Amino acid sequence: MKYLALLLIGCFFSFMVVHEPVKNSTESVDSLRFDQEIHLKNIHQLTFGGDNAEAYFSNNNQLLTMQITHPSAGLACDQIFWMDIKDGKLHPLSNGKGRTTCSYFMPGDSLILYASTFMGADTCPAVPDRKVLKKYVWPLYANYDIYVSDLKGNVRKRLTSTPGYDAEATLSPKGDKIVFTSTRNGDIDLYTMNLDGSHVKQITNTLGYDGGATFSPDGTKLVWRASRPTTPEAIAEYKSLLSQDMVAPTQMEVFVANVDGSDVHQVTHLGNANWAPAFHPSGKKIIFSSNHEYPRGFPFNLYLVNLDGTGLEKISHDGGFDAFPMFSPDGKKLVFSSNRHNGGGHDTNVFIADWVE
Repeated sequence: MKYLALLLIGCFFSFMVVHEPVKNSTESVDSLRFDQEIHLKNIHQLTFGGDNAEAYFSNNNQLLTMQITHPSAGLACDQIFWMDIKDGKLHPLSNGKGRTTCSYFMPGDSLILYASTFMGADTCPAVPDRKVLKKYVWPLYANYDIYVSDLKGNVRKRLTSTPGYDAEATLSPKGDKIVFTSTRNGDIDLYTMNLDGSHVKQITNTLGYDGGATFSPDGTKLVWRASRPTTPEAIAEYKSLLSQDMVAPTQMEVFVANVDGSDVHQVTHLGNANWAPAFHPSGKKIIFSSNHEYPRGFPFNLYLVNLDGTGLEKISHDGGFDAFPMFSPDGKKLVFSSNRHNGGGHDTNVFIADWVE
């Protein structure tokens, strides 16, 4: 889920008004890279306007899938799109009903899995009122379930149907398992399942939010974001929000475990929000987004760290929001979302860059 304010209610979706990329979207623009960003080269901006996030590569490195909110283009809440990186054109995938999140290519790149609330209602679900709650929270919509669709938007299969939140699904590079987040046991935990939705196995069992998991390049490990309330006050607050299908994501750290849930260990101990982790192509490092340097909780930048928590290195240097980093399967590219180059507004766009070791 996006670490952005979710303030949009109600929707009528139209595929006809989705923004097209501008003509220079595939040209290299050196001004998009800060001098300190030594691991990034030839940054290209792929989307222009709205909130565009959680872009993931296809297995052949040529396509991207992402979620987009863009009210002025008729997208009142997140819908799923896919893009051919070469031409930069966006193609609608989800049906425009409800809210969607966390899309990912299946083996062969002809199918995409994603979560949606459309079976619960056609309209965008209501967002939490932060003025009443007096805190930033993520909603855990109980109508979220995981579906598989073809590239034309035809739903081929529903993978989950258990009451409660089922979302945040990603696929193993081995092509054999899906990891996802669910509240089916009364807490927010990670589960794995086969590609057809069978053989569901619970992976985490510690009180707190566990989500946003991705696999290592060899498919043997998982990395994810987690909160671990320990004080009586923190536990009470966590349980109270959970009973309302919400979670506060302001205190999260990065965790790693074997794919079967064994050998769980905490990678970061930085404080604040450390999230959106993904493995480096070597499988020996993790890239993630964090605001730990900033007492006020903003901006967010990208960081690289070893699996044992050593060697922390700052990767991005924008003064706004850099998050959702993901390497291409061949390790040559990095895609991420950022507020950079948005004319001083609040738009979050998708960028792609060559990765330099």
